[in-house]
Amino acid sequence: MAEWLWIFDLDNTLHDAGSQIFPRISLEMSRYLQRHLGLDEQGAQALRDRYWKHYGATLRGLIRHHGVDSAHFLRETHPLHELLDCLQHEPGLPRHLARLRGRKVLFSNAPRHYVDGILQRAGIERQFESVWGIEDVRLQPKPAPSGYRRIMQQLAVSPGSMIMVEDSLDNLRTAKRLGMRTVWISRARHRPAFVDAVVRNIAALTRVGWVRRGPQEASC
Repeated sequence: MAEWLWIFDLDNTLHDAGSQIFPRISLEMSRYLQRHLGLDEQGAQALRDRYWKHYGATLRGLIRHHGVDSAHFLRETHPLHELLDCLQHEPGLPRHLARLRGRKVLFSNAPRHYVDGILQRAGIERQFESVWGIEDVRLQPKPAPSGYRRIMQQLAVSPGSMIMVEDSLDNLRTAKRLGMRTVWISRARHRPAFVDAVVRNIAALTRVGWVRRGPQEASC
């Protein structure tokens, strides 16, 4: 029987990044721009906003217009030891992931040192056969389709047998356009047309009917 290939996001999907980790990263990004570009706090935030809207990521604008070294920026703005102290995830996360049939990979817009550190601290690094950070997709963040296609090509898997699990609707929209099944991690009561299931946490994934049936039966 054919099995699913799961593509998991990391932040706000496998752990709560919004309450403590994201605010800390945001602060470090602003401080980086202030230190290295000579900006004040307001100017740093304005530049971040402009590059985010135009390029989809602050880093891409910094590389293009200021020659910023990507590895240096990602290390400075994601201080791993401090961020690991803020890690929060649902109880029993390793067990919940292990119950899901099929292969699992992780695809995050975050840098690899951060991704690997979070996975190890949460005790789930062995659940994933491969891990993709922003460096692994040539700094092309989701929802740009190039990273998704790169993963599909390397894994040699058809999109119809893949499930994308994400907290971001923009990222799920791209996955759906490419032919994947989509699961939105959210407490929302509505479900957009491009989302196949909405669950509150990872534990609830096994209760989704079409997930239990597998890709061949689910497509019937």
